[in-house]
This record gives sequence, C-alpha cells and structure tokens, in this order.
Amino acid sequence: MSPDPLSPDPLPEQPMPQQKSTDQLPSLYGGVVSRRVHIRDLQAAKDRGERWAMLTSYDMLTAGIFEAAGIPVLLVGDSAGNNVLGYSTTVPVTVDELLPMVRAVVRSTSRPLIVADLPFGSFQGSPEQALTTAVRFLKEGGAQAVKLEGGRRMAPQVELLVSSGIPVMGHVGLTPQSENVTGLRVQGRGEAADVLLDDALALQAAGAFAVVLEAVPADLAERVTKELDIPTIGIGAGAGCDAQVLVWTDMAGLTPGKPLTFVKQYADLRGILTDATTAYADDVREGRFPGPGHSFS
Repeated sequence: MSPDPLSPDPLPEQPMPQQKSTDQLPSLYGGVVSRRVHIRDLQAAKDRGERWAMLTSYDMLTAGIFEAAGIPVLLVGDSAGNNVLGYSTTVPVTVDELLPMVRAVVRSTSRPLIVADLPFGSFQGSPEQALTTAVRFLKEGGAQAVKLEGGRRMAPQVELLVSSGIPVMGHVGLTPQSENVTGLRVQGRGEAADVLLDDALALQAAGAFAVVLEAVPADLAERVTKELDIPTIGIGAGAGCDAQVLVWTDMAGLTPGKPLTFVKQYADLRGILTDATTAYADDVREGRFPGPGHSFS
C-alpha cells in the first residue's frame, strides 16, 4: 500500500527519558526524599567535601522538626539519661529505656538515618553481647545503625556487627560512659594524640562507617579527619571534621546552667517555655483562661 500523502512524516524515534535515580543523593540537604539517607550517602558527602549536621532526638515532635529542617542523621543517644530520664550521667541508661525513644523517632520520620546508641553495659562484655543488643535496636526499634563508644578494644564488636549487616558508628575521645575513668576533660593531648588516631583507624579497619570525635583538640581532629577515609563527626573537636553533632537540648538552649564551651545555643527555649508557662499560670489564676473562645456552648 502506498503511503498516505496526507499523513505527517513519522517523528524520529526519541530516546526514552531517563528517570532520575534515587540511589544517590546529590546533596544530604536536598535531592530525593523517597528513601532514608544511607551510609553510602554520608561517604559520598565526605568524598565531595560536603559537611553535614547531626542532632540527638528522643521523641516524635523533635524528630519531625529536625527532619523538616533537613538534618540528615538523628542520634537517639544515651544522652537521654541526663536530658530526658533524670539521671546525672549516661551510665544508668538501659536498652529497654532507649528502645521506645528509637521507635518514636523512626515512626515519625522518613528521611534521616536513625542511629541508636548502645548504652553502657550492653556491648562491652563481648562481640556476641554487642550483636544481641544491636539486633534489638534494629528489629524492635527500627534503627538503621548503631553507635558504640571505645577504640581498638571495641574493634571485635564492630567487626562482628558489620559482618552481620549492622552499620556501626564509632566514638572516641571523650566517651561519657567511661567518664568515671577518664574524667570529663579534653582527650588526645600530647602523646595521647597518636593513641586516639590509632583507635580511630582501628574502628575504620573493623568496618565502622563514621567516627565521632568528642572533646578532642581541633588540630588533632583535623589530622584524624584527613587520615580516615570514613567521615568524622565532631563534638567539641573544632571545624576540621566532616560533620558536627550536638545534643539538641544544648543547641536549643533548653538545658539548664551555663552551656559547655563547645556548645553554641541557637535559641533560648528554656526562657521561651518559662515565659509561656508563667503567662498560662497567671491567666488561670486571674480567670482569663479559659475564656469564651476556649469554651463550648
């Protein structure tokens, strides 16, 4: 059959449009939102020199706010001990106390990587103990990774967890769970600098995907960051780390007392909440609340 002279010329074949892959985030603070941040995204951020922020979170309300602000990693830390549970240190915190907080943060977010702290006494005994604890945080809590304190001595724990499919964030320098031994002071000065670097390298070799450096001299933290292939996360460790973390109540000015040297307060939530509570109490006492607009007819 001859071609129809009234028919338009057929269009040349066009290549199928390529769908944007959701496997890689172009930026930890942007890009796709259809999946959670993965440890490979954190590594890619270090490789391209992109810095990022991590915060602690212990409940659904703060987790939702921090997600909306674009925070890519949330730590359900044992710092809940002296910020939520009323303990004077992190030492008394138990797995059963942290698990409900992990579940709340996981349920109320869809994008940040949720890291659960392994509390004191739940992982130091053996690699097998660490595995049992970490499995609970992933299976019962829904966390995507765990964090544990300690250097070379914890390498066997890290190695077993990683080989079992559990991403591990390390933590060296000031380790609050060991403050009864080390004291709350800067770590890694003088000859101890090489020891701290060796600890960080041992955690990397064991398979950790990142290492927290707490209360470490800034020049040492920068040195460790350059030596490691994996991201470093500073808290009181200067600006040379790949990322920074703060306890959210410190960052927002809710913690009572004078802030620690390395804490920058970005708000005065304690003052705001005190003023709001005082105003509410005054309104109740003076009969101004509830008024007609807050009552049913």
